[in-house]
Amino acid sequence: MKQVNAWISACRLRTLPLSISGAIVGSGIAYSRGFFDSSVFALTIATTLSLQILSNLANDYGDGIKGTDNENRIGPERALQSGKISPKQMQNAIIFNVISCLILVVSLIYTAFGAKQFLTSLVFICLGVLAIVAAIKYTVGASAYGYKALGDVMVFLFFGWLSVLGTYFLYSKQIDFLMLLPASTIGLLSTGVLNLNNMRDIESDRLSNKQTLAGYLGSKQSKIYHQLLVVFSMVLIGFYSFLTMNSSMYFLIIAFIPFLVHLNIIRNTINPKDYDPQLKVLALSTFLLAIIFSICHIVV
Repeated sequence: MKQVNAWISACRLRTLPLSISGAIVGSGIAYSRGFFDSSVFALTIATTLSLQILSNLANDYGDGIKGTDNENRIGPERALQSGKISPKQMQNAIIFNVISCLILVVSLIYTAFGAKQFLTSLVFICLGVLAIVAAIKYTVGASAYGYKALGDVMVFLFFGWLSVLGTYFLYSKQIDFLMLLPASTIGLLSTGVLNLNNMRDIESDRLSNKQTLAGYLGSKQSKIYHQLLVVFSMVLIGFYSFLTMNSSMYFLIIAFIPFLVHLNIIRNTINPKDYDPQLKVLALSTFLLAIIFSICHIVV
């Protein structure tokens, strides 16, 4: 039972709702324009969840091997750090998840494009492989980009632009650049979750020579950066709603309330360990925003 709990902990279930927020936004817009396909939706969600679990396992392995996850770290104890899962077991789990991701990516692309759209399928297969590599290389290896203050950019691109625009294209076979606005909203909020994690770990990351943007900025400036991420995310999705003249988007105000409360808590937070509960708050608030946004499109 302890082993099962260790694997559940390693999968970091609290990160999963955030990971599918972009797919939900892209699917909601596709549905409102008559492009929705339930099989594509199911495979998109399954693929996204598999990629996130792969990223979480690889992150546990990378930080554990490098010694970044140690007694100085404020956050929850990781599986490899605790000794409940061995490095070899984690490697095997990563390999299994890579294979699962590849199968899901190919299944998704075949379902969306069939056998005739070869070039488009090839592009999306390359994007899928790139997403798998990015999930692993965040903390694994000598060139891990998470140790070079590039995590924020990668999270913004993969959780925001690629997730929303890519999902919409799977349905519609079209690109709508106006969707960069809600895609950027999800990307900024996802980056905010990562920034909170890095703000909490500034001191322990510094001791482990892990370079993050929060570490470069320092506690005070990274807090301002975080507030800007959240504020601009609300501005962008509000502007999109104005441009598309969707009257039901007034319901987005409901989704903005948790963000405003969150910003006030962050502004008054002094102890880094108090950032940890806000990780879940911001992640679930982003998921709620994605759900409300999509419902607003579906009911119109």
